[in-house]
Amino acid sequence: MRRKGKMIEKEINSSFLGETMTLQIYHPEVFSTAYKYEICIMQDGKDYFQMGRIATLSDKLHDEKEMHNVIFVGIHYKDKYDRREKYHPSGEQNEAYTDFLIQEVVPYLDELIPANHQEKSRSIIGDSLAGTLALMTAMKYPDLFDKAGIQSPYVDDKVLAHVEQAKPLSTLDIYHTIGTEETEVKMSDGNTADFVEPNRKLNQTLENAGAAYTYHELEDGIHTWKYWQNDMRRQLTTLFD
Repeated sequence: MRRKGKMIEKEINSSFLGETMTLQIYHPEVFSTAYKYEICIMQDGKDYFQMGRIATLSDKLHDEKEMHNVIFVGIHYKDKYDRREKYHPSGEQNEAYTDFLIQEVVPYLDELIPANHQEKSRSIIGDSLAGTLALMTAMKYPDLFDKAGIQSPYVDDKVLAHVEQAKPLSTLDIYHTIGTEETEVKMSDGNTADFVEPNRKLNQTLENAGAAYTYHELEDGIHTWKYWQNDMRRQLTTLFD
């Protein structure tokens, strides 16, 4: 299916990461700097565009007026090891990657898309480790992000403690899913982990944290894009209605 919107690529020479990072930016079909847009920053960016079919769904939901004006920005990783270093809460580049997002990506997009200077204008989403990164970043910077979409995030004691110690999250809107069969997820370090019980603990912790919070367990869902893509419409219409 031909996309109605426009995909452009921009590069940032990151001083924090010491490498050139590519941003894939998808504009809706009718794009004008006279309009106001929300910017949704996606980790695992190529996966969201290719397997999540975000661009096609964006076209459809904008046409149906099921979603307000949103520009989707994807940032990808080099390989599974690079992904773990950047996204994992204990990854060697996690802090540098977060600085890259906050101090380089956000100001760059603000300059590129000046119409987004408004309240409630930024969101961040991700799957698995990228979902963990999205949640941790949104909680740490509630003045920059007002929404987070987290699909089957990796959750450990550090993540739970971070949520428990976070400021009241009354300004944050969170969409959270986990598949009921995600009990033996193979991770990039070669180990296998149960994602279901830690995500249920996260669910209880977030419910107590004061966020505007939506939680779904995907029946028979496993840790694959088949289930994340099938739930993508509900995620987008919940966050961006």
